[in-house]
Amino acid sequence: MTHATSSSSSTDAGSTTSGSAVEQPGLLRLTGLPYFVIAFVARLPFAMMVVGVLTVVVSARGSLSLGGLTSAAVGLGTACFGPLLGAAADRFGQRSVLLVLAIANGAMLVLFTVVVYGHAIDGLVLLAAFGIGATAPQVAPMSRSRLVTIITDRMPESIRTRTISGTMAYESAADETVFVFGPFLVGILASALAPWAPLAGAAALTVMFVGAFALHPSARVVSVHRGADGRAPSSVAELFDVRLLIVVLGILGVGMFFGTMLTSLTSFMADRGASEQAGLLYGVMGVGSAILALGVAWLPARFTLRARWLLFSGILLAGSLLLLVVDSPGTMMLALAIMGVGIGPTLVTQYSLGAARSPLGRSATVMTMLGSGVVVGQSLGAAVAGELAESFGTGAALLLPIVAAAIAFVAALVNWPLSSTRPRVPSV
Repeated sequence: MTHATSSSSSTDAGSTTSGSAVEQPGLLRLTGLPYFVIAFVARLPFAMMVVGVLTVVVSARGSLSLGGLTSAAVGLGTACFGPLLGAAADRFGQRSVLLVLAIANGAMLVLFTVVVYGHAIDGLVLLAAFGIGATAPQVAPMSRSRLVTIITDRMPESIRTRTISGTMAYESAADETVFVFGPFLVGILASALAPWAPLAGAAALTVMFVGAFALHPSARVVSVHRGADGRAPSSVAELFDVRLLIVVLGILGVGMFFGTMLTSLTSFMADRGASEQAGLLYGVMGVGSAILALGVAWLPARFTLRARWLLFSGILLAGSLLLLVVDSPGTMMLALAIMGVGIGPTLVTQYSLGAARSPLGRSATVMTMLGSGVVVGQSLGAAVAGELAESFGTGAALLLPIVAAAIAFVAALVNWPLSSTRPRVPSV
């Protein structure tokens, strides 16, 4: 794979870079605060889509089974087209791709609502749900790609690794915050207005804020950087490097954990007549995970990425094993708190490794591969866990988060000999 030069540069070069670091502005100053506000709100519709689709289908068609299938169809659409949209952004620039997606996805959300409330057959409902996922703007992966490009292009080499680590930590914490707040917002809109209101709101937010994200000046920086040195992007074959694919497998495990844990937790609380409290307990893991994810930025550089992945995925696996003995909301809360310590830092580390291993000119493609891995894992995990819970009970469903955590941990073990002992500066 083609990478940018390692951070272990010569002494003279390092001293020159360090001396100029004082004159270099930070990332917040380079992008401006409005960028982070826009990028945060722009990813909210994506977090509302899966739950919003489920809510409106169950309400309009009265079928929980069809609702689950439509949610899975959204995830399948994202899995099939997400990486292709990232490749298109690398080829044509983020601005044009995102503007098209903002309009297309907003239209698909409206079309889906009309189809569900009409007399269309279930197959058309599933096809429209697939279209929502296929046109979903990949804001989070493209934001990561955009910020990594700015850091690599505008910041001194001596501080790139730490800045990228901090940026990945923030991005992961933002994702987790959105994926907790998104379903909550769906519930509020559906209860206060109508079941179709969350999808209408998501469509409006998509057009306005994804459009604003596309038009932000930072989108032009990515395109300018691509041709700055005259080098052609790496070949597509380099995306199939085993060192990158093992990260995709690991992040798929994390996505499966999210989907299986929330679904099995809902079943666990439903057995106790308090299914509505599942979200509150899940928040115990989510809050701890977000806080620890942000804390990754302050870990010392000698604590390498491969070591972080192995340690924190090990904590996640250890916490998940407690699901074998949980017998009350209190013990479940303890297990979730321990798993929260592991899940956030694991996700941050995987994104950091993905950035470090991105082939030249393929950053957006890699980030959408990773983002799609989370979505696919989440959708697949939720569907399988729901089926197991309904057919065999909560005990069977609670085994799945353990399997998902084991996948993330085994991937970390395989990654160990594939990694260098020093984190490398990503190429973009």
